[in-house]
Amino acid sequence: MKMTQVRNATMVMSYDDATVLIDPMLGAKGSMPPFPCATGDTSRNPLVDLVVSLDELLTPDVIVVTHTHADHWDPAAAALLPRHTPILAQHAEDAALIADEGFTDVRILESTTTVAGVEFTRAGGQHGSDEILESMPDIGEVMGVVLRHDDDPVVYIAGDTIMTDEVRRNLAEVAPDVVVLNTGEAVPSTLGPIIMGPKDVVEVAGLAPQAKVVASHLEALNHCPATREDVRAAASAHAITDRVLVPEDGEVLRF
Repeated sequence: MKMTQVRNATMVMSYDDATVLIDPMLGAKGSMPPFPCATGDTSRNPLVDLVVSLDELLTPDVIVVTHTHADHWDPAAAALLPRHTPILAQHAEDAALIADEGFTDVRILESTTTVAGVEFTRAGGQHGSDEILESMPDIGEVMGVVLRHDDDPVVYIAGDTIMTDEVRRNLAEVAPDVVVLNTGEAVPSTLGPIIMGPKDVVEVAGLAPQAKVVASHLEALNHCPATREDVRAAASAHAITDRVLVPEDGEVLRF
């Protein structure tokens, strides 16, 4: 199995006979307005352009949309991706939004399903603390997903979540070989981050000692101050650099 870090949370998982596109944000640099940001950064999003050819991204066998925030499902993805490709969404609201954009095979990932030979299992997450979700109800729900395929590694994509007891249970129950974490530590307000950051990489590495930890969702959005170097420094400080992978955009990881 190989995994290509595209940009932000966008990734391509390639198995022998199946290609899975995760959370496509395909627009050009600066094509979207800035997100609310506690640090005051008003740069337009994405901060960087694609380095992976669109031709490599527009023929997946299945698409996973963990939620429909614009950095995970943007207007370019909605315009460019093939209408017939199976899409897995987290709930009826997101599925209806995607279907209204002309997609004909949108499925709600309620528990476990198999598409294109890959088994997908829904995993829970929380897009910020209870206080943040109470004050910013528009943030809405998110999901993670576990992927299994033949004799390939088990991959747990945590999604846009902070560290919670549910995530800890997922790590214990799934025992993944690879964990993908969104670690940009997005801060839309002064109430704190709505996704993980470098310190969470360290905790996950301790909770899943059998796994490689891949840090994603970095250096692409105005409200995500954590950097690749921050993650690498945290890993180095805890002597886990051999297990923490921090790919550059366009980098291919093989497992």
